[in-house]
Amino acid sequence: MAINNLNEFLYDYFAAHHCNILSNQSGILHVKLTEEMDRALMNRPFYWHYIKKIGQPGEPMELTLITEPSKNDVKGEWIHFGSPRLQQITNHLKNNEKHTKLFQKMETGQKTALFPWLVMNIKISYCGKQKKDEMISIGLQLINGSMRLEMMEMLKEIELQTTISDFCYTISPIIMPKSGYRRMENVIEGYIKEQEHDWADASLKTMQEEIDLVKHFYRSDDGDREQEMQKEIDEIRKRYDPYITFEPINGGLFYLAQ
Repeated sequence: MAINNLNEFLYDYFAAHHCNILSNQSGILHVKLTEEMDRALMNRPFYWHYIKKIGQPGEPMELTLITEPSKNDVKGEWIHFGSPRLQQITNHLKNNEKHTKLFQKMETGQKTALFPWLVMNIKISYCGKQKKDEMISIGLQLINGSMRLEMMEMLKEIELQTTISDFCYTISPIIMPKSGYRRMENVIEGYIKEQEHDWADASLKTMQEEIDLVKHFYRSDDGDREQEMQKEIDEIRKRYDPYITFEPINGGLFYLAQ
């Protein structure tokens, strides 16, 4: 279910934002940013303010992103699920490009129906002693209710556009998007329940060990500092008590041929 190929995810992200892909091989992605993406990712507001003030076009930066652990000796930025850079990218998608409507491009001379799909990219966060994020891509056909995982992989093979092609028409959804998203939530909840959660057990074990240590420390202390002890215990619980959340990053309606 997960988008395990982080390199492909990053390639698609930068290509969709019209960045120049300088090279992409062996888990090393080298891109030349556009001005828009430099502004979004590189935190150089004073540079761009100065450049615009003197009337110059400016020079966007290049990024080398490494997703293959064995390439950690290569000069560049190591990126993985949970890394600050990936968090920045998903936040950019979440804040700026949350919804879209696209149509499959068709070359046809006869009337052709396009069927509605609700497509969502959803981030699952596993929080505890350590944090891990997982990206899930789901598509739900809003006519017959069929569901497809790794939907973005399928869409990569389809040419999409913002306007509907000549001779094509759309089928109105039978399942409303809000109801469709609830179905997706049920699938994700089932997926989470089916997994092994050793990470949560390890986090609970560490939490209890630290709580016991704090209690032992305060019991050996002559003073009455019950409130201080409880405050430390609460902080430990906040840090280690495991939980799982999921949230939509982006998505939209995609009208596809049958």
